This record gives sequence, C-alpha cells and structure tokens, in this order.
Amino acid sequence: MSDRNSVEGGVSRRKALITAGALGTAGLAGCSGGNSSSGDDGSGGDGSSGDDGSSGDGSSGDGSSGDGGDGSPALLTAEGSSTVYPISNTGSSYWNANAPPSDGEYWGENDETSVPGWDEIDTDMHLADYFASQFGFETTGQRSDPPYNTTVSLSHSGTGCEAVRDELVDIGNSSGPITAELGLSESEAEEMFVDHVVGRDGQPVVVSSDIYDAGVTELTGEQVRQIYQDEVTNWSELGGPDQEIYVIGRAEGSGTDTSFRLNMLGGADASMSGVDTRFGQNQQVAEAVANNDGAIAYMALAFTSDQVQPIAIDFDGTVYRPDRDAENTIFDSEYPLNRDLHMYTRITEETSSGTDRREGAFLNMFLGTFGQTVFVEDNNYIPLPTADIEAEREKLPDPA
Repeated sequence: MSDRNSVEGGVSRRKALITAGALGTAGLAGCSGGNSSSGDDGSGGDGSSGDDGSSGDGSSGDGSSGDGGDGSPALLTAEGSSTVYPISNTGSSYWNANAPPSDGEYWGENDETSVPGWDEIDTDMHLADYFASQFGFETTGQRSDPPYNTTVSLSHSGTGCEAVRDELVDIGNSSGPITAELGLSESEAEEMFVDHVVGRDGQPVVVSSDIYDAGVTELTGEQVRQIYQDEVTNWSELGGPDQEIYVIGRAEGSGTDTSFRLNMLGGADASMSGVDTRFGQNQQVAEAVANNDGAIAYMALAFTSDQVQPIAIDFDGTVYRPDRDAENTIFDSEYPLNRDLHMYTRITEETSSGTDRREGAFLNMFLGTFGQTVFVEDNNYIPLPTADIEAEREKLPDPA
C-alpha cells in the first residue's frame, strides 16, 4: 500500500470502505428480498426500502426520473449477484457518501492523496453531485446528501434477474447472462432488458490450503470436469494426498453456477452429480473452503485468499495461472472461465430506452478510470478495455 493511502493502523479509509463492500456479503448472506436493506449495505444508513414505489417504472417516456412522492428523485434500488455485489455496493456507498472533492481518500484529491482517475475529471462538485448533474439532476453540495439515494440488496443472480424483470428493483445484478438465468432467447432478452456490463471476473477454481500445500496447484479442465461429474472422488487420483474430495458448488440459479456450467461443463443444464454441498453466496463458499480439508470450489475472484487458493488450469495445453503477470493468466479475456459482470435494467413503456436518468447517472460512475479502478480493480476484478467502456456508455440515456 502506498504511503498516500495509509492512515493509522496501515489501512486507508478508502480501502476500508472497499473492503467493507466486498465483505458485506457475510452480514447480508441471508438477505434475498429485492427491496430490503440495512444501514450497512450502502443505503446511506436510513434503512430505506424500495417498496415505496421507487422502482425503475417511475420514469417518463423521455427518460426523466420518477419522484419519491415529494418531487425528489426516487430511491434507486438494485439486487442480485453476490459476485457483482462488491462492485455495486461499494459504488452505492460512495454515491450515498457524496464526498467533497477535497476528500482525496474517496474522491478528488488533496495535498496528501489522489484517487485514480481523478485527473480525467475536472470538477469541484461532490461525488454523486458530479455524476448526477451530468444527467440533469440538481446538486446538493452536501456530504451524505446525494441528489437521490441508492441501495443494493444481496441475493443471487437468478433472483436479481427476476426482480428487475418484475420491476421490483431498478437494476438486477447478475454474474451470468440473463438468457440463462431466466430461460430466454437472445431476442427476448434484448426486447426486455438493457445489459450493462461493468467489469469482468476471471472465475477461479479454488482448493483448500491443505490441498494446495500438498502440491495440487494445477489441474486440467478435464480433471475439474471429472471432479464435478463424480468421475474422480479422491485427491490421490490427481497426484494429491489420499483424501476424499469435498466438492462445493454454488446454489443453482446463481450466476456463478450458471457461468461455471456453461464454460466448464458445456451447458447451463450440465450434470453436476459430484457436488457434495451448495451455498448461496460467494462468502459462504469461501468460508467452507477455508474451514474444510480436501475442498474444491468455483467462485468469484474477489473472495479468494491465502486460505482459499486459486489454482492454475490447463485448457488444451494452455495453462492459465492466478497471477496477473503470468504469460497466460485467469485475468485474460481468453481464459475460458472469464465472464462479464452485468447490471440489467428493464425496458418498459415508460422507459423505452430501457435505462432512466437515475440509472444512467449511477451506471456512468462505473464507466471510467475512476470507477473501473475503485469499484472493479480494487475489488480484485478485471477492468473493461477502453473500447468496451465506450460501447457501454452508448447504452446510457443522453446526458443532460
């Protein structure tokens, strides 16, 4: 960590907030309601919920935002994937804090710090004020008082996709394609939703530290398939210790599970008869791997650690390693388990563009050097290339 980001104890306030975004899944692991939120989930601490009618259907056909009942913009709600949650929730926390530009730990720069990407932004506005003003919202100029609040609830991709489909939330977070999550064709999905990709995840396969320390640091894609389809059941068959393999999977309907089946096993409905247990959230998977010998799992990059070790995987002679500096790495777009991270919005009669100005302003915060660094890369995910960022911006409403 650089000196400019350090405070007492060696942890920066900015890093602490990012870490809170990633680890918030532990405290919210039981939350599945699209409109439920607690003060620690980026809602600004007011306990607001989205069941006051403040969903994406509160917008007029010209893309203007609805109001919260008193003429103010409605609360922006999001729900879904625990993989996308660290990105979305950290962004929500920053938005609701509405830090002034003098606060270089979170936004802008001061004499001691400078946030990545700030040099591309020329403003003296508070954070949410800046992004909201680009889409026509009035600024407040007050910390912790953004033009409108945002809240992110935690469930999984399938639930998030269902919630945005049913207009229960404005944004459905998903780490799997909505076509697979809802059983839609590509044309059906394009008629109903706008797919906003905010980052990528080099979905790793991980093993418990005892297996990693025993020398199982690399498997082939075929060996991983055999484990999950109950054809290999003991680590000794793979050069490891004589120990039964404890096979962990994500809950069916999660984007992580859907993506793994699609990319590793060949289809969203592929058999996974070798799985011993499933968990609904990435954090729960990480805890299970850390606390059980002989474990293997698939999960999101943000939740790996010294106790939850990503392994290298050999796909058809190309070995992808969990090292950003490797010749071939799981951070590469060519890595077969690489996947997009989605924030879906709903196309309705009121929002023919599929994204209203509230959603557009919030999503735009992620689509630049600042957002890609602070919300994507700092959560151990993969930033989008410049060309992809520009393409994603084209999906947003026209700025004011």
